[in-house]
Amino acid sequence: MPKEYSRSQRVVEQIRRELAELIRLEVKDPRVGFITLTDVEITPDYAHAKVFFTNMTGEGDVPEILQGLRRASGFLRRELGRRIRIHTIPELHFHYDRSVEEGSRLSQLIDAVVKEDESREQEGDESRAQDGSGGEDVAGKDDDERARG
Repeated sequence: MPKEYSRSQRVVEQIRRELAELIRLEVKDPRVGFITLTDVEITPDYAHAKVFFTNMTGEGDVPEILQGLRRASGFLRRELGRRIRIHTIPELHFHYDRSVEEGSRLSQLIDAVVKEDESREQEGDESRAQDGSGGEDVAGKDDDERARG
């Protein structure tokens, strides 16, 4: 059975798609540049929408991007009203989404720990090979010798 989506979920997805297209094709402000809309949250009365975005250049350019988006928000809201047929077009509030950068940072930390763990494991294998033990059970040899004697 297909998953049911509420009306608000459909409206949120439509707003995200339309805003992404408008920003990409219609907004001429160079401060906005290449951004990706990651999520939209809307109030139950559709009066306000939080629009989350990320960019390719990192967090350093965020203040300029936010200024450009806020300046274009009236235009974006008007164009949304022309493209989406809902009673109330929400006021747009833009927020930088740090989750992509944070996910990347955590992934790098995990990769570093895995690499360090692998190098420690290799060093341990090499030291056992040099000792000549090769990881054999020394206690087992003593038990065999006692049984014979």
